[in-house]
Amino acid sequence: MEYPEVELLAIGAGPSNLALAVAIEEMAPSDFARKCLVIEQHEDIVWQRGMLLPWAQSQVSFLKDLVTMRNPRSRFSFINYLYETDRLHDFINMSSLLPFRLEISNYLQWVARSLSLVQVRYGRRCMRVDVVRSAAGEITGWMVELSDGSVATARNLVVGVGRDPHIPEIFQGLDKTAVIHSTEYAYRVGMLDHAAPLRVAVVGAAQSAAEMLWETYQRMPAAQCAMIMRTVGLGYYQTSQFTNELYFPSFTDTFYGAPAEARQRVLQEMRRTNYAGVTPELLNTIYRQMYLERLTGQQRLRMIPSVDITEARMEGEEVVLTLTQHMTGQHTELRCDVVMLGTGFERTLPALTRAIADLIGVERFMVSRAYRAMMPATVSAGCYLQGTNEESHGIADSLISVLAVRAGEIVDDLLAAQPSTELLTSIPVPA
Repeated sequence: MEYPEVELLAIGAGPSNLALAVAIEEMAPSDFARKCLVIEQHEDIVWQRGMLLPWAQSQVSFLKDLVTMRNPRSRFSFINYLYETDRLHDFINMSSLLPFRLEISNYLQWVARSLSLVQVRYGRRCMRVDVVRSAAGEITGWMVELSDGSVATARNLVVGVGRDPHIPEIFQGLDKTAVIHSTEYAYRVGMLDHAAPLRVAVVGAAQSAAEMLWETYQRMPAAQCAMIMRTVGLGYYQTSQFTNELYFPSFTDTFYGAPAEARQRVLQEMRRTNYAGVTPELLNTIYRQMYLERLTGQQRLRMIPSVDITEARMEGEEVVLTLTQHMTGQHTELRCDVVMLGTGFERTLPALTRAIADLIGVERFMVSRAYRAMMPATVSAGCYLQGTNEESHGIADSLISVLAVRAGEIVDDLLAAQPSTELLTSIPVPA
């Protein structure tokens, strides 16, 4: 089966592309919006699928939803979601700006169901992207092969799949059943024997690592849980009202216009405000539990700071980690049953984006202020990148903070780039 040609195909139904779908419905002509398609590889929409823990809260205000910072009167706001689901009073009574992660996930699915023009299709994984050429050889569109055997052709492509998980090379030779990255945690942890006296090593010192440690500790009352980190200890996010202003959409202009060296310096400083800390509530919870264990002499939760993991190998079903102490250079071995990686994501572009760059014949994409990949003169097809533009647009590009405004900027650019001829007249995309 082949889909008719569409104006825009957005790959991935995460927050970025859902915010874009909302902006298209609110800002674009209806005949354009009806010819926009969002595809999702899963059968539903789940936010942070691998770390959707029942107690975890967002670290960002509910006002930074898919639309409010662009259009506070929108029917797609988080507030309206609460109202429509009869939960507004409960949320207000909680007296918090930070919703539970599960609540945001439900909100995203609600938004997808509430779209009336832009279409969302589930169970369609992007398998391969190719180009569409005119008789003169110009690249005028994109052809996307999907996992259900169908083919979609689009004038514009939007990639919103996020970065690939970072699995350090030292762990890549281990048995895959013994290694769990945070992106897989929520369903992989359910496969473990929760009653067994497992030895669990969690690698990392930021929020995802701390969440895996605490969830595993609670789920598995007989497990020994160790957290391994290069830093001297866990620390809070280094945030304040002043540093939070660097996450304002207005800061994107300042960052984008700065010299490359200045951008790199700011990025390095800002990483401590997002990637290198733990929320105060979780950090205090873990420390209090460790204190109680020392008090009772029943310790099964510990920290191993200031070490590098210099070797990782399998001995039968056992994982053996060699730890090198920063202070002494001494090597010790830690034997465990499971290694959990809170090691974040690759800083390189996702494999899908690199594949598109190879198609066009460029080493890497430069991105316009409106998030449009800059193409050779022989390419009239549009390609927009969401969530992978930290080097050009700032650290907030991979976060929720700028979603709503960014979506509006992309729609403005899309409409400005439309040819003067009539829009495509393809029939609606079938279910």
